[in-house]
Order: sequence, then C-alpha cells, then structure tokens
Amino acid sequence: MTTVLLLTISNVFMTFAWYGHLKFKSTGLWKVVLLSWLIAFFEYCFQVPANRLGHGRFTAAELKTIQEIITLGVFCVFSVLYLHEGIKWNTVVGFVLIVGAAFFIFHEW
Repeated sequence: MTTVLLLTISNVFMTFAWYGHLKFKSTGLWKVVLLSWLIAFFEYCFQVPANRLGHGRFTAAELKTIQEIITLGVFCVFSVLYLHEGIKWNTVVGFVLIVGAAFFIFHEW
C-alpha cells in the first residue's frame, strides 16, 4: 500500500504541474513552465521512492500500470473539481478499457 499511496500523492502533484496552469492562461508561458517544474520536483520526491519500494513486489510494467490507473482517477477528480469540466461517457468507456488492460498485465498466464 505504501507504493500506491506514494504514487497517488505524486500523481496529484504531476496533475497540477501538467494541467493546473490552464486556469491561468494570461500568465506568461515561461512563468507557468517554471512553476510546473517546481511542482514536478515534488512529484519526483514521491514517485521515485514509490518505484524503488515497489520494484520487486511489482514488475516495472506493473508499477507503470498502477501509476496509469491512479493517474486516470486523479485526473477525473482534478478535471471536475479544479477545471470544472465534466467527464463524458466516452471518456469513461475509454478509461474503463484502460483499466481492463490492467487485467492482462497483472494476470498470471
């Protein structure tokens, strides 16, 4: 659970680094790039330990899959609460298909 918790925290930071500036389009691009880099630093402070702790318990492909699934959940919450953009049905279907892909990655064949 430590790996999942750390990856979740890192994804919150990364989502703000990548998309938080969309509410401030009048701010100079160089300023939002600099701020995004600063936020991304904190993302790395959680993501790197998450992958270090998780590798061995999970393969690298499994860690990446966990991170992507968490990213989708964090992004949905961020999009609705911060950007005030709704999630459409086709987006949900696409995300469900991605989650379904995780079955094939984690299933022992």
